[in-house]
Amino acid sequence: MIRPPFHCDFGYNIRIGSNVFLNFNCVILDVVPVTIGAGTQIGPAVQIYSADHPRDPAIRKSGAEFGRPVSIGQNVWIGGGAIILPGVAIGDDAMVGAGAVVTRDVPQGATVVGNPARKPK
Repeated sequence: MIRPPFHCDFGYNIRIGSNVFLNFNCVILDVVPVTIGAGTQIGPAVQIYSADHPRDPAIRKSGAEFGRPVSIGQNVWIGGGAIILPGVAIGDDAMVGAGAVVTRDVPQGATVVGNPARKPK
């Protein structure tokens, strides 16, 4: 189930498993593949970015951009307002806290929170 409004770049690079739920206002920048596994629940206003830009300012100024795939496993829960950055993989059964900024891979079964997202102490 995808609750509107929903925004994406292309749509054809998104693969969604069965029984996935995306709440209101989700954004997926799918310039390259974005995969969401079965049973995953995604809160409102979550943003998933596969689009990226060069770090070198001269190259960036040329308008060049590229993408890095995002993979979200099965039975993952992503809290409202979280941001998933390009190239991140989130393992099965993981949890991402509301408002977290996920800059690195999240292992299977892990919980991460904060900016940048980390395991809570």
